[in-house]
Amino acid sequence: MGPLNGYTVIELAGIGPAPMGGMMLADLGAEVIRVDRAAADAPSPLESVSGRGKKSVVLNLKSAEGVEALLRMVENADVIIDPFRPGVCEKLGIGPEDCLARNPKLIFARMTGWGQEGPLATAAGHDINYIALTGALYANGEGAGRPMPPLNLVGDMGGGGMLLVNGVLAALLETASSGQGQVIDVAMVDGAAQLMWMFHTFHAAGAWNAEEREANMLDGGTHFYNTYECSDGEYVSIGSIEPQFYALLIEKAELSEQDFGEQNNPERWPDQKRALGEVIRQKTRDEWCALMEGTDVCFAPVLRFTEAAQHQAAVARDSYIELDGVVQPAPAPRFSRTVAKVAHSAHANGADTQSVLGAMGFAEQEIVELRDAGAIN
Repeated sequence: MGPLNGYTVIELAGIGPAPMGGMMLADLGAEVIRVDRAAADAPSPLESVSGRGKKSVVLNLKSAEGVEALLRMVENADVIIDPFRPGVCEKLGIGPEDCLARNPKLIFARMTGWGQEGPLATAAGHDINYIALTGALYANGEGAGRPMPPLNLVGDMGGGGMLLVNGVLAALLETASSGQGQVIDVAMVDGAAQLMWMFHTFHAAGAWNAEEREANMLDGGTHFYNTYECSDGEYVSIGSIEPQFYALLIEKAELSEQDFGEQNNPERWPDQKRALGEVIRQKTRDEWCALMEGTDVCFAPVLRFTEAAQHQAAVARDSYIELDGVVQPAPAPRFSRTVAKVAHSAHANGADTQSVLGAMGFAEQEIVELRDAGAIN
């Protein structure tokens, strides 16, 4: 089930991008074993989605027995995900050297904010800080206002979780030919910087004002790539960049050719935004959907994420699933032959300790001794 069927990933419990990366690898068919710190009757609410498809083992990594148990697990794994600050795994005795000594083909993926080296490597941080240093935060927000974080999508999830999966998959491909493992330094600040590639290109071409917000084509500066409030207080999005799409917008919204000519003249954008806003406020969101949705205007209603699963496009594509009463995105991307599916909802912490260790070659008596030593729950 899934293109990664047969691969084993050990995910040391963390928050944010590391669990997201593990979730995606599990969705793609890998056996992902989350190593938790303490047993509980149920997974944390924060793990109800990211914990799907994963098994849970509880190990006390502050004990010699717990460390040895993890290193034995590593012998049977393809990947380990380290979500800690630089040096933490080394202090525990489970750093890259320790793990690669047990399994030379292991991929040791290290997920941090600032990277494994550099002046900020050991400093605390969050998504907002990582994207602040890349220019992504400065570019978001209203022109005369303060920068506004685009949730934690750019640093944590796009620059972190997605980059982690990309690195793991590339390393697995290389290991298949070389027979050697390696360490991956996955830094959210690096990933966020990569996500800004297009704006470096625009700026180099003289097509992006990096000093001002809401002054460019993709940051809300234009009338044809923006969001507008409707008569019912809901919003719609318009992205009519290409001339033929812009012409269709003029037709569908019954706009004046005189008022909305010179599409790409920045001096006219403020007046055109105001004028288009007045037009959009004359109808409800549903009325605009009836006129424009599904056309080449490049239009979509602005939905709350709680509404998204009910939209006809999402329903038709089965874009969302429900597990234990929690609506969540379905696995992606989609494969024609090795279909990605969610094996099960999140397991309680430690629910799989005995079965996982047994499958990895631990004798029943060894498991009893580990439990007696406090190395497992």
